[in-house]
Amino acid sequence: QVEIMESGGGLVQPGGSLKLSCSASTLFFGVQTMAWYRQVPGQEREFVASFNHFGETDYADSVKGRFTVSGDTLKNTATLEMGSLKPKETASYSCNVDGRLTESAGRKTYWGKGTLVTVAS
Repeated sequence: QVEIMESGGGLVQPGGSLKLSCSASTLFFGVQTMAWYRQVPGQEREFVASFNHFGETDYADSVKGRFTVSGDTLKNTATLEMGSLKPKETASYSCNVDGRLTESAGRKTYWGKGTLVTVAS
């Protein structure tokens, strides 16, 4: 069993910045991709950003130029630096890890429980 843990959420003023972190309780045998999603209660989960084991990154159009995703698939860590935050971006931000937990395990996506980001004055 593995636990994906996010941290760094909190209250930030509109236009402010926040940095989120993600890690795994157990080192994976192999990770393909790590990604960040966000969800507002009552709405569908929304992709925010991701990176893969080649170092390639991908972003939702709405966050390009303001958010930066980084991390290390070998260490199973990820960071999301968010800038120029808007009130509508208040949500629970979750991290996921797409990979193989052990050499014999199949590839799966593992999710964290999320960390709450509130953008308000």
